Order: sequence, then C-alpha cells, then structure tokens
Amino acid sequence: MNHDIIIERLKSLGFKEYESKVMLVLLKGTPMSASDIAKEAKIIRNSIYDILKSFVDKGYCNEIETNTILNYQIIDPAIILDKLSRDYKQTFTTRMENLAETFGELQSIYKSEAGKVEGPDRNIQLIRGFNKHRVAKIIELINNSKKEILAMYSPRRAVNETANQDAKKFIKDGGVIKSIYQLNGDKQSDDELVKACEMFTQTGEEIRFVDFKLTNTFIFDCETVFINLSADNTVPKHKQADLIIQNADFAVHFKDLFNHYWDKSLTIEQYKNNK
Repeated sequence: MNHDIIIERLKSLGFKEYESKVMLVLLKGTPMSASDIAKEAKIIRNSIYDILKSFVDKGYCNEIETNTILNYQIIDPAIILDKLSRDYKQTFTTRMENLAETFGELQSIYKSEAGKVEGPDRNIQLIRGFNKHRVAKIIELINNSKKEILAMYSPRRAVNETANQDAKKFIKDGGVIKSIYQLNGDKQSDDELVKACEMFTQTGEEIRFVDFKLTNTFIFDCETVFINLSADNTVPKHKQADLIIQNADFAVHFKDLFNHYWDKSLTIEQYKNNK
C-alpha cells in the first residue's frame, strides 16, 4: 500500500505526521538507532527522541540497550491494536459519562431558569428543524390531555403509528377527538383519505372534511394550541417549525374557529352523497 495513504490513515487515528513516519520505519521490525530512524523517516533528528520516548511509554516499541547506543524495535502490531482499542473504548466511555453528567446538570439549570421566565412569552414554545422531537412533543401533548383534542389537518400527512395508538387509548379512556381534514379536489386522493378516516371513526374519532385551506393545528383540553407553521411541503425540512401556546384564552379563540369550520364541514356520509 502507498506509504502516503498509510500516513494519512494513521493521522486520522490520532498519530501526528512525524509519529506516523516513525511508525512506518519501525514496522520493518529490525532494531534501529534513533539517528537511523530519523534519517530513514526523513524527519528532524531533534524530534525523534520525544517520539521514541512516547512510543516506549505507550508500549508501541521496546528500548534495547547495547554497549554503545540505544536501539528501538516495534512490538507486534496486533498488540498495539489491542492497546489502542482499549484506550479508545476507555476514552469513549469517559467522554460519554462526562457528556451525560454535564448535560444532566445543564438540564437542571434549564428547568430552573425556564421557570423564572415572566410575561407573555412564558408559555410559548417554538420548535425548529426536522427531527423526532417534534413528533415526540405531539405525543406528549396527547398523553397529557384529559378531555378533548381538536385537530385540523392541511396538507394531509401520514398518521404516526405511535400517535394513532395513543389517540385510541385516549378515546377508550373517555376522551373526545374531533378532526377536520382538508380535501384537495383530487378524486382519487380524497377517496383514499375518506377511506382511511372511516377506519379512524371505528375507534370513536369524529371526522369531517372541508374543501378550503387549513393550518395543521391541535387544541388540547382548550388550554394548549399546537400550530405547524410550515404546512407547505415546499418549505425545506430544516426550516420547518411548530408553535406551542399554553394559554386558555388563546385556546378558546381557536376552539371557536374550529367550531366555525366544523359547522361548515362535511361528514363522511355527506361527502359520499355529494360525490
């Protein structure tokens, strides 16, 4: 294999360039003096002693005393691999422990400081980006709801299976779920939507349809409103955002809007008859 490629690989593993060159020379396996190693590796002679001392301390090579000079001989690369593997694992374990401990402390600080926020922004959250935490937040809000969930969907999206199972449990426990879906005017896709919604109604969900544009919105227990600010599919995923407002007065206004749309909507039977 090309020596330049090996040097680059060793550097990617944490070896410095001079260390990589010395390692390649030592891999010949024969005992060599420091000056011979420096000459063959084409590095400054003053640099070789620190490198060899480091290799000896780490157990990469043996230091052999003779009557005149010290010679250096590499040990079996399999043993070096084992040493490096154990070092990497220990370093990774230590870093993960430090990561968990540090962010555990940061989390406690975050909760403490978040509770001190005053004014109208106290109960407003903005979640940005395309990540699993946005879905997790919806599931959390569903699980925390007690009585009623009102939802408006546009454009239609695949129902998250976990959220759907949580919705079934919510209804089974006595909760009410009412959803309004936007039709897009395409007969085939609208028929598929209605067919899927018929299955949802079997669990007790109340569903209606409208032919005008909606914003993806959830109203939980008339206390919390979840609004998807990026319903347009042309918005890049990393720019998508959700707004969560925990304010009863605001939620009441959105419930009034929901009921207004509900009164103008079609039931499944009315959709079938109109079709």
